[in-house]
Amino acid sequence: MFRNITPVTKHLLIVNLIVFVYMALVPSEKSALLTQYGALHFVLSPDFRVWQPITSMFIHGGLTHFFFNMFALFMFGPQIEWALGKWRFLLYYMVCGVGAALVQQVVDAGMIAYLAQGMTFDQVKDLISLGAGAHIPYEWNAVAAQHIWSLANTPIVGASGAIYGVLLAFGMIFPDRRVMLMIPPIPLKAKWLVLGYGVLELALGLVNMSGLYGDGIAHFCHLGGMLFGLLLILYWKKKGTVNEYY
Repeated sequence: MFRNITPVTKHLLIVNLIVFVYMALVPSEKSALLTQYGALHFVLSPDFRVWQPITSMFIHGGLTHFFFNMFALFMFGPQIEWALGKWRFLLYYMVCGVGAALVQQVVDAGMIAYLAQGMTFDQVKDLISLGAGAHIPYEWNAVAAQHIWSLANTPIVGASGAIYGVLLAFGMIFPDRRVMLMIPPIPLKAKWLVLGYGVLELALGLVNMSGLYGDGIAHFCHLGGMLFGLLLILYWKKKGTVNEYY
C-alpha cells in the first residue's frame, strides 16, 4: 500500500513527519524557537516573518493534529496527484496552504479592526507588540484589548488549509465517488462530503468570531484553503486542462 503512494504526496508526508519528530525530541526551548519563527503570526506581530505562510504548513500542534492531517493527505493526496500531475499537484497544495494563511490574516485583521474601534493605528500596533505594557486609553475596553493581543500573537500551525484544499479537489474531480465516513460510518458522495465540511467550517468560524464559544481552531484558514483550491481548479477547468477528470 505504501509503495503506491505518489511521489509528491510521499515527500510531503516525509517532510511533515521529520518536523513533527524533531519537535517531539528536541528540548522545549528549541521547539518553541521553531514555533516562534516558523508558525504563522499576524502581520503586525513582532514575530511575523514573510516565510511563515509556508513554514507553518509543516508544523503541527500535537499528535492528533498531525495524525488527522497526514491521514487525510495519505487518503486523498495520491488520487489528486494522479489527476493533476505531480508538479501541478505540488503547486495546488502550496497555493491552498498559502491562500489559507492569507484568508486567516484578512479575517484576523477585520476582527482586530472591529475590536479596536476608538483606538488609533499606532495604539493597536503598541498593544500587539507590548500587550499590557502598551499605552492605551484608560477608558478603553480591557477585554477587547486582550482579545486583540491574543488574535495577533497566537501562532497558527498545521497543514489543514492545504488539506482542505485537497479535499475540495477530490470533491470536484471525483464528485460521485463514495467516501465512507468514520462517524457516523455511512457512505457519502464526495461532493456532499466537501459541501458539508465547508458549511460546518463556516458555521464554526462564525461562532468563534461571535465570542460565544472558542475552540482554538482557525476555521477560516480551512475555508481559505478550500477557496483558493476552488479558484485554481476553476481556472484550470476553464483552460481545459482537467476536464477529462470530471
